[in-house]
Amino acid sequence: MVYDAIILGAGGAGLLAAATAGQAGARVVVIDHAEKAGKKILISGGGRCNFTNMGVEAGCYISQNPHFAKSALSRYTQWDFLGLVQAYGIAWHEKTLGQLFCDGSARQIVAMLMEECRKGGAEVVLNTKIGEIGHADGLFRVAGRTARQLVIATGGPSIPKMGASGIAYDIARRFGLEIVTPRPALVPMTLGEGDAAFKAISGVACPVTARVGAVSFDEAALFTHRGLSGPSILQVSSYWTPGDPVELNVLPGAGALLREARAKMPRAHLRAALSEHLPNRLAEVLAARIPLGQELGNTSDADIDRVAGALEALTFHPTGTEGYAKAEVTAGGISTAGLSSRTMEATAVPGLYAIGEAVDVTGWLGGYNFQWAWSSAVAAGQAIAARRG
Repeated sequence: MVYDAIILGAGGAGLLAAATAGQAGARVVVIDHAEKAGKKILISGGGRCNFTNMGVEAGCYISQNPHFAKSALSRYTQWDFLGLVQAYGIAWHEKTLGQLFCDGSARQIVAMLMEECRKGGAEVVLNTKIGEIGHADGLFRVAGRTARQLVIATGGPSIPKMGASGIAYDIARRFGLEIVTPRPALVPMTLGEGDAAFKAISGVACPVTARVGAVSFDEAALFTHRGLSGPSILQVSSYWTPGDPVELNVLPGAGALLREARAKMPRAHLRAALSEHLPNRLAEVLAARIPLGQELGNTSDADIDRVAGALEALTFHPTGTEGYAKAEVTAGGISTAGLSSRTMEATAVPGLYAIGEAVDVTGWLGGYNFQWAWSSAVAAGQAIAARRG
């Protein structure tokens, strides 16, 4: 039997591509080495799957070609996927910043995708190694199966304990596609011994504005025994390159707040003033890092301004990140320069597609990467069906 498409990877992107193509009449098989489909979906969002975001737009994605994602995202939107979720009666809720989660379990999303595959007659074959990929006479051959089209939907190397690897890049190179150097993204950052005092307050969190270069995010930061984490840090980590400083505004409007404290509690020291607005352990570390050396009542406006400036641009020089083991996604990947933004097909290899995390399109934290998986999958699935035999 010759399939219309073999889809490599039974994650979110692979399953939805198979369902889309299958329901449009294509004969499709999904192949994955894992024993379960949708393994990353199952652990996402604390087990409740942050399946999309109300604020999805192309500007929320990082790529060497910032325009590449526009076509797919505009043709299959967050509202389209939400409609599918609602059609299955899956209860959901919105959390902060437009993030949508299942009320129940991420298993519901996997079950929905598997049912969509069943409706389209798409086969899902698990516990099967991909092995060598053959390509001749316009046909692709994988694990004893033959098809006219092949989809790379194997993701990136983030979270290797789930079986993730860089196999997508190996396959892409086999067909002459370029790779944008992959790197961990949405990942905690590590600090050196010079910041040991901050590592000693592991578990302390507070709202901040985190900044790398011209990019900033207003969310919580978390101090850990290895360095920095929390939503704001994960966000800026995707834009960080080694050597870049990371700035945290831990106390917006610090100048006015410290002047107010000077008037109300002139006998107090900086730590006491900071404790009014920040966790006590953080206030203690900050007071030691930005010494004032006298009671607030004896400080000048220049002293206040100096301290306020340090609090609004608390600067760290990360030694690195916690790597793929803790990265939620992978930045970089199969270059968009060799892909059609409308179909995800490789321009130089007819019938070859790449979708989801395997591609050099990386979203913000909060459901954006799932939406890219859905949008790119539907684009490829529709193209596969249009070319079915």
